[in-house]
Parts: sequence; C-alpha cells; structure tokens
Amino acid sequence: MSKKITADATAAVPAPASFEEAMAELAQLVAQMEAGQLPLEASVAAYARGSELVKFCAAQLEKVESQVKVLEGDMLKPFVEAAEGDQ
Repeated sequence: MSKKITADATAAVPAPASFEEAMAELAQLVAQMEAGQLPLEASVAAYARGSELVKFCAAQLEKVESQVKVLEGDMLKPFVEAAEGDQ
C-alpha cells in the first residue's frame, strides 16, 4: 500500500477507514518527508494530509476514551501492568 504524495493528491483523498489505517498512512508520509523524497509542493500537500490524519486519529481516540468512561462509570483508572504489582 505504498502511496506517493503529489501536490494535488490530498484534494480527493477520502478519510481513512480506521485508526490503524490512518496511523499507517501518517507513518508513511513522515518517512517520505524525512527521506527528502518529496518536492516542495508535494511536501506541503503531505503536511496538509498529515494534519488531517492527526485530527482523525485524535477524534477516534476521544471516541474510545468516551466509551471507556461509560464502561468505567465516568472514572478512568490508571493502567498498571501485572509485573509492576509483583515487585
């Protein structure tokens, strides 16, 4: 699923199907930008798409947090690994 970003590629790109898909695309964009593989216009387009992906991921995380609050009675509990309790 290797996608190369072009300057106008983000105009018609649909929202990702899942959080995992968004994270994978975001990681790919970052790798391309860090490798210097993109010309200036494509870098700006990649940055814009990355910004959209970050917003999508943040919204997905907020939804999950809300669901967890409902399940936990509006009280989030800290995650403690079993190994820490054994020490």
